[in-house]
Amino acid sequence: MNAPALPDFPWDTLADHAARARTHPDGVVDLSVGTPVDPVPQQVQQALAAAAGIPGYPTTHGTPELRRAAVGALSRRFGVTGVDEAAVLPTIGSKELVAWLPTLLGARGRVVVVPELAYPTYDVGARLAGAEVVRSDSTVSLGPRAPAMIWLNSPSNPTGRVLPAEHLRKVVDWARERGTVVVSDECYLSLHWDAEPVSVLHPSVSGGDPTGLLAVHSLSKVSNLAGYRAGFVCGDPALVKSLLEVRKHAGMIVPHPVQSAMRAALDDDTHVAEQKSRYATRRAVLKPALEQAGFRVDHSEAGLYLWSTRGEPADDTIAWLADRGILAAPGTFYGTAAPDHVRIALTAPDDRIATAAARLLT
Repeated sequence: MNAPALPDFPWDTLADHAARARTHPDGVVDLSVGTPVDPVPQQVQQALAAAAGIPGYPTTHGTPELRRAAVGALSRRFGVTGVDEAAVLPTIGSKELVAWLPTLLGARGRVVVVPELAYPTYDVGARLAGAEVVRSDSTVSLGPRAPAMIWLNSPSNPTGRVLPAEHLRKVVDWARERGTVVVSDECYLSLHWDAEPVSVLHPSVSGGDPTGLLAVHSLSKVSNLAGYRAGFVCGDPALVKSLLEVRKHAGMIVPHPVQSAMRAALDDDTHVAEQKSRYATRRAVLKPALEQAGFRVDHSEAGLYLWSTRGEPADDTIAWLADRGILAAPGTFYGTAAPDHVRIALTAPDDRIATAAARLLT
């Protein structure tokens, strides 16, 4: 069996620009990735340490306490009610689920729809499954097809675009008529600035019925748990049960200390508000600096990125930034629909964000 043809890992292609940026006398300001830089909340660290002595195998389904905490957080933070605790499944971060979900859902030989501008792993996961990838932001363009699954991502990575409930509901209705699973990547749902996003499981979208719907959540962004690999998926009880059975066989299990840390993070909303405030402060510094430097910032109503353009090929902008010791990601990493945009992350300490802003204006 031949391995699927996969694209080069996008960030590996930035090596020359990164080397150029690192020659700046005051060092590089790396805004190319969404890696958290702020502290892990103390109560989360304590929960991790307290569970470090448990010798037995963890449960694939997650502890009842963890699943209960996830249901509570969904209700408090996003107004998502009525989620069955059995329909919550912890994952080893969200990326592994994104990569393997088309395989786990049996999409081989079928169509997987991803946004026109999208996190690259949606495409990679479909390829790993042996599925056909179709990029589309509109169900109208899909014609009579009945895809295996449709990926939604609001707030979007990379654009920060927020899809209104009406749009999400139309996609859900269309998919249900065709037996298509809708999977919503909601990793940035807590980080909104100019528009408030809504979960696919919110009653205004789902009609109070999770059938055919999955929502993917990550604790990397608002709880700074990227290093813990902490995420979960929830929604349709039948779909989650099916995923659980496969993951049991495959040994796709979140370690027990991480499950304890996740529970602590999901039970506390204070640190989420504090982290959002940090990003808001950085955004308030970097966005006007970009605009004064001649950039136009599009969308970016939510999330961790400023989707920006100087009206030139993205690689030229990446080079312009690298000359000033700033590293960003070209829009071409995310599809062909934005060849003149770059994604600039807010994930740097306050002083480095201030440094980047100053460099933009020199």
